[in-house]
Amino acid sequence: MKLLTGNSNQPLAKAIASYLELPLTEASVRRFADEEVFVEIHENVRGEDVFVIQSTGYPANDNLMELLICIDALKRASAKRITAVIPYFGYARQDRKPGPRTPISAKLVANLLETAGANRVLSVDLHAGQIQGFFDIPTDNLYAAPVMSADIHARFAGRNLMVVSPDVGGVVRARALSKRLDNAPLAIVDKRRERPGESEVMNIIGDVSGRFCILVDDIVDSAGTLCNAAAALRKAGAEDVVAYVSHGVLSGGAVARVEKSELLELVITDSIGATPAVAEATKIRHLTIAPLLGEAIKRIADESSVSSLFD
Repeated sequence: MKLLTGNSNQPLAKAIASYLELPLTEASVRRFADEEVFVEIHENVRGEDVFVIQSTGYPANDNLMELLICIDALKRASAKRITAVIPYFGYARQDRKPGPRTPISAKLVANLLETAGANRVLSVDLHAGQIQGFFDIPTDNLYAAPVMSADIHARFAGRNLMVVSPDVGGVVRARALSKRLDNAPLAIVDKRRERPGESEVMNIIGDVSGRFCILVDDIVDSAGTLCNAAAALRKAGAEDVVAYVSHGVLSGGAVARVEKSELLELVITDSIGATPAVAEATKIRHLTIAPLLGEAIKRIADESSVSSLFD
């Protein structure tokens, strides 16, 4: 087994390599003067089971091209099996046609990965489970819920917990976390989105008065939804509000918005490399998913069960 990484999230790749007690494969992933991506692998990978670790967050297109070219280089170097390990799967929010004459970009990315030569895909908390069906190769979707629940138990044990979904679409995710928190009660924030990037909280389904609320979501981008939800929960009598989110995209003024919000803290995983603004934020904390990904990689290489990780 060999591990290869691009430039998108090297700290996570090194942490996974440390968990597996394996060195990262020596390779050059660089740019020509016109920003073309060039990849050169400096080790023999013939007949190897190779895992390419690369998130496709900002800059999404550059990181996606790095991943595709790494896969192509491995295929042409006669690697036996190539697994694309994509902790954050970019373009996942474009998983359907929201209107006429719009693309399904998540399906396009799936096609690109298969055409490049990927034999398997491993990701974490896909925005929509049906994205697994966009691939004609084995696709494993890991869940960050065990990592989050362990942290919640360690930090907030004894609090009057309530798990809150920031929208109706996230109820399944919130329910899965509530089961891991000894069947903590569930509430839902009903919102209306007038335009992309903006949301207006309309109503809270459930009694949050006196509760320590855990907002749970898969992606935080502009952070408008989370901050509005936190304000609405506090207004409804919540004791405090903490948000646990798998992927901290945090674009634009999101970090400043979180810092000024009613959130006690925002907890994100390291699926996306932290920007300087995120690293310096006082209300944002990271959980590592390196052991989760490392164990899944080990089980795939050993041809053993991945799903049993979540039993």
